[in-house]
Amino acid sequence: MKIKNATYVKSCLKLSDCPSPDRMEVAFIGRSNVGKSSLINMLTNRKKLAKTSSTPGKTQTINHFNMDDQWYLVDLPGYGWSKVSKTQKAEWERYINAYLLERETLVCLFILIDIRHTPQKIDLEMMEWCAMNQVPFVMVFTKADKLSKTKVEGQVQKYLKQLKMNWETLPLHFVTSSETRFGSDEVLEYIDSLNSTYAG
Repeated sequence: MKIKNATYVKSCLKLSDCPSPDRMEVAFIGRSNVGKSSLINMLTNRKKLAKTSSTPGKTQTINHFNMDDQWYLVDLPGYGWSKVSKTQKAEWERYINAYLLERETLVCLFILIDIRHTPQKIDLEMMEWCAMNQVPFVMVFTKADKLSKTKVEGQVQKYLKQLKMNWETLPLHFVTSSETRFGSDEVLEYIDSLNSTYAG
């Protein structure tokens, strides 16, 4: 699948302000500065669809993007915000949780993970929360170009080994690089399969 027309729709601070739930949605989330905006821009083949920043916490709203008038790509605020107040952090968590738990057209959450790091507690907790709340998700490792192919595989295996300690069935995972476009086709094909199932 190739996205021909990707357009910004709106940014919301609460679920009731989101666009009418009339089509499939996939959402992207991850720790601050994980490369979320860069990945979205790569998948949509747009340089500035999602705003990138070297400052963590740039995304502060639920951002909807219209993909070929068929489905929505949703950019969610990152988690693990170290430079925001507890009040702001609690507010973000409240409306993100509401979206993930109550948005009926959300079919999959893409949890982004910086492949350069060993398994992070906050990422593992996010996946555990999704599993407990029956929120479908997949893992998307980012920044694969920063490591050798051998190290990339080693980092993936560290995460899978950690998950095997508590999980009977491991979540699906993808390895990507926004710099080289590695993994782009695989992620888009998966989204296309979700859309076909949803439409069917």
